[in-house]
Amino acid sequence: MNIDKFLKFFVPKDHSFYPLFEEDARNLLKSTELLKEQLSSTDTEVHERLHKEIKQLEHIGDQITDKSFQALNKSFITPFDREDIHELTAKIDDVVDSIDGVSRRICLYKPKKLMTVYKEMAEMIHEAALEINTCVHCLNDVGANKKEIMAACDKVKDIEHKTDEYYYFAVGELFEKEKDAAELLKNNKILEILERTVDEEEDVTDVIRAILIKMA
Repeated sequence: MNIDKFLKFFVPKDHSFYPLFEEDARNLLKSTELLKEQLSSTDTEVHERLHKEIKQLEHIGDQITDKSFQALNKSFITPFDREDIHELTAKIDDVVDSIDGVSRRICLYKPKKLMTVYKEMAEMIHEAALEINTCVHCLNDVGANKKEIMAACDKVKDIEHKTDEYYYFAVGELFEKEKDAAELLKNNKILEILERTVDEEEDVTDVIRAILIKMA
C-alpha cells in the first residue's frame, strides 16, 4: 500500500465535491427536459426560446466543471480518485454540450418537419439523465447504495441499446423516403447527435462503474 492510500484511512476526505456532482447532474436533467420540450414543438419561436435556455444551462455546466477542477487543485484527500472526479465532471459536461448541439441545429437548420423519432430519442435521453441523477445522488454513500447505483447504470446501458435501434431504423427510413438532399443532410446530422448524446450518457455511467470497482 503506498503512502497516499495509507493516509486516506486517517485523513478526513473532502466532501465538498458531492454538492458539485449533484448540481451537475441536476443541470443535465434540466437540459434534457428543455430538449424534450423543444423537440415536441413545431413553433420556431419556441425553438429559439428553449435553445437560449439550454445554452444558459450549458454555460452553468461549464462553470460547475471549472469549480470541480479548482477544488481538485486545492484538495489533498478526495472522496475517490482524482482522475475519476475529473472524468465524471467532464463526461457530464460532454452530454450537456451535445444537448446544446442538437438544440442549436434545430434552430439553425430549421428542418421542414421534425421527425417523430426526435421526440422519442429525446425521451430516452431524459430517461438516462434520470438514472444518472440517481447514480450521482447515491455516490454520497457508495457502500450502502451500490446495488441501486449498479441498477441505474444497467438501465442506462439498456436505454443506449434501445436508442441505437431507433437511430438505425430512423436513418434507414430517412435515406429511403427523403428525396430532398438538404433535408436529408439536416435530419441525418440531428439524428447523429441525438444518438451520440445517449452514448455519452453511457460514458458517464462507465466512469461511475469504475468508481464502484475501485471503492469495493
